[in-house]
This record gives sequence, structure tokens and C-alpha cells, in this order.
Amino acid sequence: MKKRTLRGTFIAGAAAAALLLTSCGFGGGTTDGGESGAPGSVTTLDMLVPSYSTGTKALWEGVIKDFEAANSDVKINLEIQSWENLESVLKTKVQGNKAPDIYNGGAFAEFAAEGLLAPATDIASEATVADFQPSFADNEKLEGTQYGLPLIASARALFYNKTLMEEAGISAVPKTWDELHDAAMAVSEKTKADGYGMPLGSEEAQGESMIWFAGNGGNFGDTASIAVDTPANVEATEYMQKMIKDGATQKNPGATQRTPMLNTFVQGKLGFAYGLPQTVGQIEKENPDLEYGIAPVATKSGAPATLGVADRLMSFKNDGSKTAAVKKFMDYFFAADVYTDWVSTEGFLPTTKSGSEKLAGDETLKPFLDMLPNAVFYPTTNPAWNATDGAFKSLMGQIDTGKSAAEVLKEIQAKADAAS
Repeated sequence: MKKRTLRGTFIAGAAAAALLLTSCGFGGGTTDGGESGAPGSVTTLDMLVPSYSTGTKALWEGVIKDFEAANSDVKINLEIQSWENLESVLKTKVQGNKAPDIYNGGAFAEFAAEGLLAPATDIASEATVADFQPSFADNEKLEGTQYGLPLIASARALFYNKTLMEEAGISAVPKTWDELHDAAMAVSEKTKADGYGMPLGSEEAQGESMIWFAGNGGNFGDTASIAVDTPANVEATEYMQKMIKDGATQKNPGATQRTPMLNTFVQGKLGFAYGLPQTVGQIEKENPDLEYGIAPVATKSGAPATLGVADRLMSFKNDGSKTAAVKKFMDYFFAADVYTDWVSTEGFLPTTKSGSEKLAGDETLKPFLDMLPNAVFYPTTNPAWNATDGAFKSLMGQIDTGKSAAEVLKEIQAKADAAS
């Protein structure tokens, strides 16, 4: 891969979001100079967001400063919390009838079901809503209505070690499961490195599994039902098991966590692994001389598919008097120039079509951007998702013990059904 500096963005994006930044505090959601919308009035919006990196606070402050300069009738009170504190802070505010006008978070179905959130069409223009990638917009819907505006995206891509491939006599980057299997076997047999990194430990067994399921047209279900033990998923799991049994993976995948597995790739001791956009920054920081490349996820047929993850911006209705001001901010923020600067600086991918087009020339991002329209998501709007997620993390590693793929997925399905 061509070496270059990515503005330090991916390194910043990979930073742990555990830093609690000093909040500016809410101003009570009042308006100055008269009623909201009246001539000369100023509408104050309360905005609650999490910290993605040490630069998150400065990024939002810069956006807000520029927005307020262009919109003198709107002021924004910014509050930043760590991910660990975010949901508890939000819960307290909602219970106290002081819900933020703009909120950046994860799960939203509960709030939408209770009628607390404004539909996306109320808080953004038709052009802004239409600009989101369909796969991301669909993931923001509950019973057909979109509530969230997708903020950041992350997708998985195949990272490959060029040096190990050459040493193993592999000339083409794998596009299918069979090609990945054969290439990983060659690396394992002809070099001192492991072929493919398969992390099925408690850190992210669900993520690794979803990548393989999506590669066979499978998923984890949807808002209505969790569907784990499907024929497509069983077939994908059986192929994962084949990779393990044949020695195409590292030893003990069932006990392998994603972070140390990716560290092994960064150190040049692993042929293939599924990584994140932030993995690029880690390589540039820790091993800039690594000869590597990034390619689409290998699937059964070679058709595009990947795991997608997204967070969103949403708006609590409150008394409904601030909708116009919220819409002004959302339209301003999601304009390509403003939005791509924010999202790339945090080390993520854009969720909008215009954002993807603007960053299309970035050779490092291109494999990730190309896969976004085909991203498959976790069914986070399903009440049983948390239990399903936990079951994957604790049980999926059993395919490393010889237990049949069908039996393992049946156990996970039972956990999901019990939580439904």
C-alpha cells in the first residue's frame, strides 16, 4: 500500500472513547429575545454527544462556531460525555423532561416506540434525507419510519500482507471463501506466519460471524425476529470450521480476541485479517514499513458484502418548538464539505452518497467506501439483540472444539428466543 499520512485521523479515531471531556453544560433549552421563530429571537438547542477521540470536543466546537456564525438565530449548548456515562446521563435528562434537542448515540428504538423522537423528515430536508446510503437509512427505521440520521460508518475489509503472499507464491488477492482458504493455507504452510486471523473470543465473535454470514447472504435477523440458525448461517459456520480444522487460521480461534489478532497482523505475522478503517492508522503508527493491501471481504461467490456499523444523530421532540432550528443544523452539518471533514478527522466513513463521492479519491478509504452500499447490520432495534450478542460472544468459539456448527447456532438461537 502506498504510504502516506492520513492527517492523523485514523489514529485519533482508534483512540478509546473513555475520556470524559469537560462539558459545556445545558442552558435549559430556553430562547432569548422572544418566542422561538419570532423576529429577532434566538433558539437554543441542547446537544448531547459522546467522545469518540481526544479531538471530538474541538471538532464539534468548530462546527458549532461556524454554524452559529452563519445562523445568528440559533445557539447550541454542547455537552460531551464518555460512552460509559452517555446513556445514564441521557436517561436522567429524559426522566427530568430535559431531553436534548440533538443527540448522538446508539440504540434508538425504545425512544422512538415511546413517541419521543422526531421523524427524520421533520429534522432534515428532503435532500439531506435522500443523500444517505439506503443501507444505512434503512437501519434507522422503526416500523417503516426513519428516526436517526446516520452519523458515522465503519465497515470491515480484508487486509492482506503482500510480503507473506509473495513468499507463499500467491499472486491474486482472494475474492471467494475457497480462494481465501487456499491462500491462507499456503501462508501457513510456506511461511513462519499464520494464514488467516479468526477472532472468536468474547471481544467480537459476533462481528467475525456476521462477516461470514453476510458473505453467504445471511444475517442475524431483523427488528421482528432474531434468525441465527438459518441454512445460510449454518453453511457459513461450517466453512469457518473448515478453515480452523484445515489449519488455515491461527491456533485456538475460540480464545482469540480481535485486538491482539489485529496487532499480530500489524506486526507482519499474519497473512490475512478483517480490519477497520482505524487499522490503517495503527499500521502507520506502529509499523509504517509493512507492505500490505486492503480488499473487499471474501464471500462464498465473490459478490460484495460486509459488516456495517453505524451511530446516528437524532432529535427528541420535546415541545416541538425547535424543529426548524434542528433542521437548519442538520442540513448544515451533513453538507459534504462540513460532514466529510468531521467524519474523516474522527477516522470513520461517511454515510452519505455525497460524502462518499467527495472522499472517493482517497485510495486508503476506497475499499471501505465501495462496500458501504452492501453493508449488513446487527438487528439493534430488536429487543432480543443484547442477549443474542452476548450468546455469540460466549458460545460461538465452540466451533473450535469440534462441536457441530448447527448445534452451536441452535444454542445461540435458544438464548435469543428466551429473550424475545
